[in-house]
Amino acid sequence: MKAEISVKLARCKGCGICAAFCPKSVLAIDELGKVQVVNPDACIGCGQCELRCPDYAIFVDKDAKGGVA
Repeated sequence: MKAEISVKLARCKGCGICAAFCPKSVLAIDELGKVQVVNPDACIGCGQCELRCPDYAIFVDKDAKGGVA
């Protein structure tokens, strides 16, 4: 099963909590201080990034049909 991660960049303050809690290193903070999906194929859909984001900037769709966006 593939999950799809969507990020609302306008809400992201670049705290890095989502990247720190991701067990598969799917997320990283870029040079502009925003979260980026860097390893989408590794996503297991655990939802830790969505759960830990203090700004509600990340959403995980565990029922997505296809890859991670």
